[in-house]
Amino acid sequence: PGLRPRTVELYRWLLRKHIAPGLGGVAIGRLSTAMVRQWRAHLLASGVSESVTAKAYRLLRAVLSTAVDEDKLITKNPCRVKGADRETPAERPTISVAQVLQLAERMPERFRVMVLLAAFCSLRFGEVTALRRYDVAEEASSVRVARAFVEVPGKGLIEGPPKSRAGVRTVTVPRAIRPYVLAHLKTFVGQDLTALLFTGEKSGEAVRRPNFNQRTRWGKVVADLGLCGLHFHDLRHAGNIWASKAGMSTKDLMARMGHDDMRAALIYQRATSDADERIADSLSRLVDEHRAKDEKAGKKRHRKRGKPKSEGT
Repeated sequence: PGLRPRTVELYRWLLRKHIAPGLGGVAIGRLSTAMVRQWRAHLLASGVSESVTAKAYRLLRAVLSTAVDEDKLITKNPCRVKGADRETPAERPTISVAQVLQLAERMPERFRVMVLLAAFCSLRFGEVTALRRYDVAEEASSVRVARAFVEVPGKGLIEGPPKSRAGVRTVTVPRAIRPYVLAHLKTFVGQDLTALLFTGEKSGEAVRRPNFNQRTRWGKVVADLGLCGLHFHDLRHAGNIWASKAGMSTKDLMARMGHDDMRAALIYQRATSDADERIADSLSRLVDEHRAKDEKAGKKRHRKRGKPKSEGT
């Protein structure tokens, strides 16, 4: 209970694919730490990634914790393999403010603001695609994240709460980005308050990730920008990095990002609206600085082109 549909699907897959084949035939009372260690080693030796192996281990540990604490089927949890629950995230491509603006420019017009909000407001794909007109504050000063779409195999797109309780949040939109949001609302969003901000050009329905990648030619565009392998989620990661450079506290950043790593994330969220505005202002200055550099470079190029060539003697 309380699990998101996509999480349920992940757990079922891990159980079917990686846990049951190796440990499904062992009575729960006979499971030992040595068996768990051997099972984990076998997964890694079979080519299962460190990340997936860690996820499978954590699921097994959670199941056995229930058997200990609630069902009283065993007296202690055999999942005691040191470091088995940790996974080292793969290195992701990094993207600069300038590259985000370039990326947005190369998107079909109806998807440009989607890229900007993901990066400068640290939104997940499912969060940004679930935004509706009534989630945008007056003058696009902020967006309210209250829902998210998830793609569930066999069931399609399902709208539900964000990834965590802390995911329900209000995020200040940097001032430099607000004109783009307002223009998008005027051009692409229906007048009904429940109208989605982003829809398919022909279907008028919520944007699905495969369709988005195909429609925007995402792979080619990011490769052309020298960002081969960049995922949409990396935009959020970049926004998180920029926000952290604004010098705000961890609590303020947690509230903006919608992380649930801290128990009182929602409490901090209510108390940090001013701090979030300072983060947004800092991000806005990054955009303005990039524009100023572009304009200066453009004027310099123009002067060079207009300068008459000296005549030879």
